[in-house]
Amino acid sequence: MKTKPCPVLYADRLERLAVLENLARQGKIDLFYGDESRVSSQGYVPYGWQFPGESVCILAQRGYHLNCFGLVSRSSQCHWATTTATITAGFVADQLETLAVGLRKETVVVLDCARIHTGQLMQSRLKTWQAHGLFVFFLPPYWPHLNLAETLWRKLKGEGLRPEDYLEKDTLFYAVNRCLANVGHELVINFSPFNLN
Repeated sequence: MKTKPCPVLYADRLERLAVLENLARQGKIDLFYGDESRVSSQGYVPYGWQFPGESVCILAQRGYHLNCFGLVSRSSQCHWATTTATITAGFVADQLETLAVGLRKETVVVLDCARIHTGQLMQSRLKTWQAHGLFVFFLPPYWPHLNLAETLWRKLKGEGLRPEDYLEKDTLFYAVNRCLANVGHELVINFSPFNLN
């Protein structure tokens, strides 16, 4: 049975997130939404069209994938890293560490409540990051629609990657990294304004 989200916690976090969004809109802080995803050699086909009697296929190989960690802002600024290994708390912490040492203004990273985000390793580094001006804000459980990074992954898989990118492992991995490097340029995501309702 799926656990239902706590409406009181949701309302509280949504109100706090609205404050952060307002500060970011005023340019007082940078605000990024973070998450992980996997791009698989089996491809991503949410739907398709074909003429009657026409056969349509995407050639793909099984057995390889690329794991991605990304941080994206509402203005499509993106920080990202990819790996063929499993993404662990250590991997996420290292990416946030890299971000923290190069900050120019106070920055908030919004993450979901996944164990790799809330575990002991991440908690042990929070004070160090805060000293650099990096703060972590956790979304309430079971509300992924609040995380802009979910849109980043949908756009990457649905619009950024082409069918021919899936033909070989190297072309897929290159294409994923190319797309992530071009977020905000060739891969533009028009996020709607934050809505408190």
